[in-house]
Amino acid sequence: MCCVLRTSKHENAKYVIRNTVRTMFKKIGIILEMIKFEHTIFALPYAVMSAFLASNGWPNLLKILWILVAMVGARSCAMAFNRIADMKYDKINPRTSNRALPAGLIKMSAVWIFTITSALIFIFAAYMLNRLAFVLSPLALLVILVYSYSKRFTTLTHLWLGLSLAIAPVGAWIAIKGEFAFVPLLLGLAVMLWTAGFDIIYACQDKEFDEKFGIYSIPKRFGIKRALQISSAMHLITVLVLLSLPLLSELRYIYLSGVGLVSILLVYEHAIVKPNDLSRVNLAFFTLNGMVSLGLMVMSVADIIFATYTN
Repeated sequence: MCCVLRTSKHENAKYVIRNTVRTMFKKIGIILEMIKFEHTIFALPYAVMSAFLASNGWPNLLKILWILVAMVGARSCAMAFNRIADMKYDKINPRTSNRALPAGLIKMSAVWIFTITSALIFIFAAYMLNRLAFVLSPLALLVILVYSYSKRFTTLTHLWLGLSLAIAPVGAWIAIKGEFAFVPLLLGLAVMLWTAGFDIIYACQDKEFDEKFGIYSIPKRFGIKRALQISSAMHLITVLVLLSLPLLSELRYIYLSGVGLVSILLVYEHAIVKPNDLSRVNLAFFTLNGMVSLGLMVMSVADIIFATYTN
């Protein structure tokens, strides 16, 4: 009898553990979908590109690993916090009301735990990189977290988002070199303008909502037609900044062909989004901009590696 009871308790314990693990992974899956984890691809390639530039060749593998961990931690923290900050607006916006938090698929406490854990992972990764990266990590977190509230008080919220992503190449350079330099700042400027430009396009979808609830944005302030023109201007300057990088680095022709590819993709992005037709905004925002960042990274790394083996 005692043997049967012990077996029963053991089976119950295993069942509880399995259920707990299954529930935990389900919650993590919901959160990762909620924060669009796959969109880490927007900023991550620029961090990799900057690491190769700083190393003037292959970076230290361990450094690259910690840079990736820092990037994932920072971006996950920022997006989860953004969902918390925007909860009251997401509930009443038809476009976002089906997100996990407003739809009740996940508890606020679980998102907070994920946010704090991601922040700690970022800070620890920065600590593992070098002293300057660690010292600057709280400042980086402050920038990316305050972005979530910037739409409450400034039309320049799109540039704030751009600044948040621009931290990636600057941070990666610091991770490798342990110091600031002009090259990553220039690359960061390109990332900031590129990000702000495509965020303006995305924000055009919410112009009426922003007007009704007092959210600041360029489409609300200037109208969709002018907003798209501003976005085009930002992307033009982005290309000009990218073209200037070879003047200050070892980047050459393979990289420049990558900038050419970026230019074509950005032109196409603006060609498919019209003031009176925003139906292809998601293609412009997600697919094309993912191709922009990945394409530029691949061509830049190829340029740097080719120069390493030919010099």
